[in-house]
Amino acid sequence: MRFWRRDPQKWDKADNAGPVTEADLAVNVHLEAVLRRARPDYGWLSEESEADPSRLDAEHCFIIDPIDGTRAFIDGQEGFSHSLAIATRDRITAAAVYLPAKDLLYTAHADGPALLNGKPISVSPRSEMRGATVLTYRAATEPQHWAGGKVPDFRREFRPSLAWRLCLVAEGRFDAALSLRSAWEWDIAAGTLIAERAGALATDRQGKPLGFNSARAATDGMIVAGPALHRQLADSLTRP
Repeated sequence: MRFWRRDPQKWDKADNAGPVTEADLAVNVHLEAVLRRARPDYGWLSEESEADPSRLDAEHCFIIDPIDGTRAFIDGQEGFSHSLAIATRDRITAAAVYLPAKDLLYTAHADGPALLNGKPISVSPRSEMRGATVLTYRAATEPQHWAGGKVPDFRREFRPSLAWRLCLVAEGRFDAALSLRSAWEWDIAAGTLIAERAGALATDRQGKPLGFNSARAATDGMIVAGPALHRQLADSLTRP
């Protein structure tokens, strides 16, 4: 927050990987110092750290996005978050997503409920695509992505932080979150567990279970929704 709305230094990453700011790096340094000091045997996977292949051999691994929604952060919007997760082998077992400008803290662990500022949350009970609110980007509504070229009659909305989108589904404020592009693990690791513990089903775009701390550090898209709505979305998508 020392950097937010104070014109932080910013630049573009190589290979069109998006913008980064001095705040992203400062948060990353702080989190790595605190977390790795507490758990020195854990692996480390962060959007803003150099790749460390040794994480693949670790029983536990931190999966971190220091600032998810950097463009929103640069623009002075409130919809950016910090996304922190722990993978035990290939499953997420603890998660926190925090929006500092809104003071919203979403948390979950593998054996407990999803919480927002300490209070339980749950997914929407909606089971029909018609009229559902789906958090996704505009290109996901193009006809070629849907069976028979027929785009479902849902209402598309967008939020800049992918981690927050998953938490909004967990909270029941939106019915589903959808990504048909590859999703980086650091963007979705924490939000996936929070959504699952709130009652959602979270898979890749093929309907297959998500795995984490992989060599590629990315998934083949993502569908997150209550089980009945998830099934309808998955069945309606074309298969690449």
